[in-house]
Amino acid sequence: MTTSTHPLIRPATIADVDAMFNVRTTVRENAMTIEELAGIGVTPAAIALAVESAACAWVGEIQGDVVGFAMVDLETACLFAVFVLPEFEGQGIGKRLIQACEAALFDLHPVVWLETARSSRAACVYRHLGWGREQDLGDGDVRLEKRRSGETDPKITLSG
Repeated sequence: MTTSTHPLIRPATIADVDAMFNVRTTVRENAMTIEELAGIGVTPAAIALAVESAACAWVGEIQGDVVGFAMVDLETACLFAVFVLPEFEGQGIGKRLIQACEAALFDLHPVVWLETARSSRAACVYRHLGWGREQDLGDGDVRLEKRRSGETDPKITLSG
């Protein structure tokens, strides 16, 4: 694969599922094997059904090769997967995938959320992109939230 400064971010199709699994099993952080993923119900058939059922996944592609992907749960407002092949990290692909997810989620929800390891590189990226309201989930994991632009926090009151 040759690197490019202009990756294409596009909706995932069923034809992308194998490439998405290749990315998922090749990452440096939160690495899992095909067998481990199947053990938690993440199978090619399940992902193909999700992709076919809703606009819930995007891929980052360079010269026709899928080098990253992201997925959301549109009903629960959760961004639950963003992965980029190690050799393409730091090129803005993850950021652009996150932005695609945010756009889809914010069309339906004023507040979106995700869970990640507190000290992961991913958590640093999310925080840099404006995710906050961190909640400790235990075992080193946190929940982060982001509000749609213009939305105010109901816990914050302004006095005049």
